[in-house]
Amino acid sequence: MQTPQNKLYCTAQIREAERYAIDELGIPGRELMRRAGYALFEQIRQHWPEQQIVTVFCGAGNNGGDGYVVAKLALQANYQVSVYALTDPNVLPGDALSAYQDFLQAGGSVSDFEAGQSKLQGVIVDALFGIGLSRDVGEVYTLAIAAINASSCPVVAVDVPSGLHAYTGSVLGCAVKADLTVTFIGLKCGLYTGEAAEYCGEIVCSTLDIEDAVLAAMPPFALLLDKIELPRRARIAHKGHFGHVLLVGGNLGYTGAIRLAGEAALRSGAGLVSIATRAAHSSLINIGRPELMCHGVECGETLQALLDKASVVVIGPGLGQDDWAREMFNTVIASDKPCVLDADALNLLAEQSTRRENWVLTPHPGEAARLLGCNTRQISSDRFAALTDMQNQYGGTCLLKGAGTLISNGETVYVGTTGNPGMASGGMGDVLSGLIGGLLAQGLSLDEATRLGVYVHGEAADSLALEFGERGLLAGDLPERIRKLLN
Repeated sequence: MQTPQNKLYCTAQIREAERYAIDELGIPGRELMRRAGYALFEQIRQHWPEQQIVTVFCGAGNNGGDGYVVAKLALQANYQVSVYALTDPNVLPGDALSAYQDFLQAGGSVSDFEAGQSKLQGVIVDALFGIGLSRDVGEVYTLAIAAINASSCPVVAVDVPSGLHAYTGSVLGCAVKADLTVTFIGLKCGLYTGEAAEYCGEIVCSTLDIEDAVLAAMPPFALLLDKIELPRRARIAHKGHFGHVLLVGGNLGYTGAIRLAGEAALRSGAGLVSIATRAAHSSLINIGRPELMCHGVECGETLQALLDKASVVVIGPGLGQDDWAREMFNTVIASDKPCVLDADALNLLAEQSTRRENWVLTPHPGEAARLLGCNTRQISSDRFAALTDMQNQYGGTCLLKGAGTLISNGETVYVGTTGNPGMASGGMGDVLSGLIGGLLAQGLSLDEATRLGVYVHGEAADSLALEFGERGLLAGDLPERIRKLLN
């Protein structure tokens, strides 16, 4: 058993690695199945040592074969074993059929699953579908999955929770909610983004002892996000060394968004933070935070004077889409300043489809759908493809928010590992945009600032949720915690 690393692989890569192990390294498929079964059973014994009962659900492919291997091992260890087959095991493919026959020879028996009648107890092993599932789950399997999810038993998924797309992380009609997922050969992309967080539970990876020979030479499809450490500041540093962030937004009725973004930029460590907002409330935004330099700006000419002094621009929080917003947006886009676009700045960008390399785009799925001229269902069905399309069309560094936030600079894809449901409240995106802008101002690259910003943004929320709980977590709670984490 190997500790999961930060490398993620798509389904095609895992299949190629398995093929290489069988055809080039001479490891029989049956041996790989045996190793998978042993890895699964070992995890069951480690996680639930008091349990002596297992209920195994077996499907029609090699995933079902893994289930039969586990069932045999449990039987030999004097567990009480129940196996439910969702398809006739006598028509299983070669290695899976052999695993089924071995289970029978060891004294096991198999029953057909009957919804409402079959008894579920002990640890449930989900061996219904593997990484090959690409269509909605059929009716019979839907009933089995519903029964698994309705039980109070701990659930371990074999390779991937059945019903979850192993590449996109989307649910194909319904999916098993596992407490533990034991995945094989390498970590799959779909276990870490989209809807996966609701279904995978703890994720453990067994390489089946083929990683060094196969995956080491295979470039990963994506990387799990790690924290970037900032260097120690020089003892002679002054505010001019850490940049000047200009934030543009806060239209009438939306002062909170730009204030949150401004405070996040300050707490990130930016040397100076200015806000360009509507004149009607420019004197109100920095009440309680006098370090924010607020300017009433009603035309592009006035904004240009502020742009000339800034090193980085963040535009979008509370911007709106009226004539004032459009003038502010067009003035910023016409400049050559590196910038972060969020919220309504993204909606305005969708109307003109401009491309440049020195910006960061920060859409949630709805904004991404407008940028790409599609709907949110299409975005959610394949988040990796949506991210790639967005980066190809607009350039720069793009991120796609949501559980398992995705980041791409056109070369490498990163998958976020921090954050929690407590962040489902207004203003969180404003804090993130200000944080990224502040990190850019301090000299980080677009890619580095975005990666660190996303990581620390989620890390701050996680630490607050651990301390106080997820419900009631506010965007305004994050900046002070962000400061602590960046130090």
